Amino acid sequence: MRKIGTVVLTLILFITASAQAQQDSTVKPAAVKEKVRMLDNIAGVVGNSPILQSDIELQYAQFLIQGNAPNADVKCQILQSLLSQKLLVQQAVIDSVQVKDEDVDNEVDRRMRGMIQRAGGQDRLEGFLGRTVIQYKDEIRSDIKEQMIAQNMRSKIIEKLNVTPQDVKAYFENIPKDSLPTYNKEVEVGEIVFQPKLTKEEKSLYKQKAEDLRTRIKNGEDFAALARLYSQDPGSAPEGGDLGFSDRSSFVKEFSAVAFKLKAGEISPVFESDYGFHFLQVLERRGEQVHTRHILIVPVTTEASLERAKHMADSVYTILQKDKKIDFSAAAAYYSDDKETKYNGGMMLNLDNVQTRTTHIPTDKLDPQVALVVDTMKVGATAAPQVFTEKETGKKSYKILYLKSVTDAHKASLETDFPKLKEATYDAKVNRTISEWFEKRRKETYIRVDENYLSCPQLKGWPSAAITAQTKP
Repeated sequence: MRKIGTVVLTLILFITASAQAQQDSTVKPAAVKEKVRMLDNIAGVVGNSPILQSDIELQYAQFLIQGNAPNADVKCQILQSLLSQKLLVQQAVIDSVQVKDEDVDNEVDRRMRGMIQRAGGQDRLEGFLGRTVIQYKDEIRSDIKEQMIAQNMRSKIIEKLNVTPQDVKAYFENIPKDSLPTYNKEVEVGEIVFQPKLTKEEKSLYKQKAEDLRTRIKNGEDFAALARLYSQDPGSAPEGGDLGFSDRSSFVKEFSAVAFKLKAGEISPVFESDYGFHFLQVLERRGEQVHTRHILIVPVTTEASLERAKHMADSVYTILQKDKKIDFSAAAAYYSDDKETKYNGGMMLNLDNVQTRTTHIPTDKLDPQVALVVDTMKVGATAAPQVFTEKETGKKSYKILYLKSVTDAHKASLETDFPKLKEATYDAKVNRTISEWFEKRRKETYIRVDENYLSCPQLKGWPSAAITAQTKP
């Protein structure tokens, strides 16, 4: 059975974080320990694997911390999720479904980085936990591993599912006509992006700042302290620049090229990527993964560089207007600075539907700046360059927009909405397959649910028949 300390300390973190947001106060660990001790009953059993009431209370505490209103029914949903997870893990043992230790370590590191950021730094987090981050990571690792194994088992169950055009047609025809979904107005929008580029002279100031910080570290100053003070990577700066363990695919190519050449303890030269000027230190190597920390200095866009981007955008717009032999797609591939769209004919993708890579975007999902321009355009038109500002970073760039198509709000049809219906058909097939799998495994597995949860509608049919009969008056 899991040590009670893990649950206690996690609850301390979440409860303290909530109180901190309201009145900057802390929770007495002794009081929390007593509360958890009273709650630590067996809420359910799957095979020989128990589910503690404190597991449920922990997840419910997280639910409340996220700003949700109290709702006792959520505990029913949590228990159902934990029962499902145990079933999947037990089948994973039979089917030899596993996860790599390095993948578990990466997920633990990722979650801890998020906790450190929310707590306001590693020292503050360790104060909440009452122990070091390393100790806490060891305690939560087994739980996270179980979650990952369950997810891999679920993926194995549905890995061979596919959807044919006949499946989509049958799915569509089984929808009652008065229940057909209505799709919002959608557009297809292309873009050619012109990002401001600094000259070598303009960049030199920022490169030198990175060089100076590197020199200070080489002369004995603390890497983590300088990263917290000066690094402009918002994700890692609060953690002393620590990026945890990652493989090559986790980094931009310039970063990977440097990180995987160094030995543990070595500090790289200053190098440039799309993000700015970095230097990094390798803390540890583990097979095809590397544990790094870095300091990033981000160059600031100048008015001169923005003006140069505008001039380039105006020139390309003029070419598109005068030379009809050059279409928008070719111009985007040649001129655009946006790596996500330039090789897609400049067309934006619906990021809410990445799997199908559809270019049809609901107007309410468009960047409001783009939507404002597109709303005044006719299909086939190209808008004159305008300056756009990224919401998250505040960076500015010039864009030429092209409106390829408009689809008004309408009831679903096979002709116009096949990709969406295909996705809906697949989702329905996945849900049916998973439901059938659980139905079969529930009948074959000993499952007990605490009597306090037997009234949960989500758990109807979960307890073993003999157990259910024993609980009836």
